[in-house]
Amino acid sequence: MAKPKTEKPKYGVCSNVAFMLRLAWTNGEKKVPLLTVAVALLAVASNLVGLYLSPVILSAVEKHVPFGELLLTIAGFVLASMTVSSLSSYVGSNVMYGRITVRMLIVNRINRKSANTSYPNLGEERFRNLLSKGLESTSNNSSATEAVWGTLGNVLTNLLGFAFYVGLLSTVQPVLLVVIIATSAVNYFVGRYVYAYGYRHREEESEIYKRINYYFDISKNTGYGKEIRIFGLRPWLTELRDKSMRALSAFRRKCQNVYLWANITDLLTAFLRNGVAYAYLISLVLREGLDVSAFLLYFSAVGGFSGWVSGILGGLNTLHKQSLDLSTAREFLDYDEPFRFSGGDPLPDGPSHELRLENVSFRYPGAEKDALSHVDLTLRPGEKIAVVGLNGAGKTTLIRLLCGFLDPTEGRVLLDGKDVRDFNRAEYYTLFSAVFQNFSLLAATVETNVAQTEDDIDEERVKDCLEKAGLTGKVESLPNGRKTRLNREVYEDAVLLSGGETQRLMLARALYKDAPFLFLDEPTAALDPIAEADLYQRYNEMSRGKSSVYISHRLASTRFCDRILMMADAHICEEGTHEELLRRNGKYAALFEVQSKYYKEGGTEDEAETR
Repeated sequence: MAKPKTEKPKYGVCSNVAFMLRLAWTNGEKKVPLLTVAVALLAVASNLVGLYLSPVILSAVEKHVPFGELLLTIAGFVLASMTVSSLSSYVGSNVMYGRITVRMLIVNRINRKSANTSYPNLGEERFRNLLSKGLESTSNNSSATEAVWGTLGNVLTNLLGFAFYVGLLSTVQPVLLVVIIATSAVNYFVGRYVYAYGYRHREEESEIYKRINYYFDISKNTGYGKEIRIFGLRPWLTELRDKSMRALSAFRRKCQNVYLWANITDLLTAFLRNGVAYAYLISLVLREGLDVSAFLLYFSAVGGFSGWVSGILGGLNTLHKQSLDLSTAREFLDYDEPFRFSGGDPLPDGPSHELRLENVSFRYPGAEKDALSHVDLTLRPGEKIAVVGLNGAGKTTLIRLLCGFLDPTEGRVLLDGKDVRDFNRAEYYTLFSAVFQNFSLLAATVETNVAQTEDDIDEERVKDCLEKAGLTGKVESLPNGRKTRLNREVYEDAVLLSGGETQRLMLARALYKDAPFLFLDEPTAALDPIAEADLYQRYNEMSRGKSSVYISHRLASTRFCDRILMMADAHICEEGTHEELLRRNGKYAALFEVQSKYYKEGGTEDEAETR
């Protein structure tokens, strides 16, 4: 297996810390950094009280101070300790809520990015990997986007303690400081390199997590319940999941084996550092008569100073690791958008528009040939076009280009004569209603699924759209009518619709939007012949005043359209009405003859069986 290429993170530690501070400060959570500073100050205060408690009391005993003064000294330390402890407890109990809020701000940004990103990004592996890692870095309280505040507080605590102890120990022997700092620095840089192993191999880890999440999603998705049972897929899914879990365990063991070297380095440097410091202090007692209270103070300070230095460098190591996760999340948020989502020219006025493909070609990334090649097409205002052809002919790609989900690799898509790339893409999408082959059913009521909102729903309009889609009877039979909830993955009392009923619901949703363009990609695929015939009869009413494109494999369903486009080999090979194309006796006529033949043969066999 090739060694993964080392990739430097886009954002450094300082940049990521500034990002978190700015995020909290500008979103009403100023208390988060302020409480982080308060925690650090109280932690240092608590340490200093503990550091001076024993030496001061011991010094008072050595000097034979009056008993009352000794009691006052002890009481003062007890009061100081109680005060600091109470304040620390109060502050500590209030730091979590703001930190969670800041993390959720990032979660919301990630969700908005993934929901609103340019459609081509969804097909890029790097985008999906960054999304996976970004969600991981915001998934819980110990994730980098929340835990970083604790790390910053820890680093600040150690820096303040380090500064105080430097002043204290520099009066004894500056060489001690050099030894302690040097050995700790060695440990830091070794640890920093070692702990970056996970980031250097994050793509490998991300691939494992993607597989695991996929298997879990499949297992709990009710849509796959029938296939899992009828084909006995449970052992297969379990085996694949277990393999992925073993791969994750192996990856983590590999990481832990690498991290072990950082722990060994820490042990060796700590032994050297403490050995030199303690030997020097003992020599001061033997040679210069250092008194007991001073020895105790410096002895504790040496251990504490080592802890501060280790704490600073260890905190920086942790901060560096968390910064890698923060960088990944920010890289996702800053992922390039090929489409324009701000500014742009205003959309042309009017209820109807013309769409035109001008010498359009499109090739998917990594593909060897074009999915569409040099296509010219004009969709006139109010015109109904049917697009037919075999699988892979480019029908769905054509729809994606017209809708603005893809930009052509060659040529232009024009709205009323203007390149659609000049418009704000989100505004451009408002011109389209569509029913695609793959659709989303919200865990919400029937009317919410139609209106795609829970606020200001026009119930009469919902009712009218359900009627046009032929779903009124079914909805009226439901327990709560249009208020009935769907999707049992969320609601236990939800109702399950059949495939055909769901497809009609999606049609009602498209009608509710009432956009100038109506695109239907195999809208009758899940309907029985009677329901399909009913939909054809309703189609003229549904598409009145709209420009529409209708994709179907059933050629008999295209007769009501103004024009039929026959697609093959990535381009439009034939164009005309149903009758014109039959008279031409080309590919459309041949395909229609094949379909008609099966219908006729089925009818003959049925008749023979009844005699």
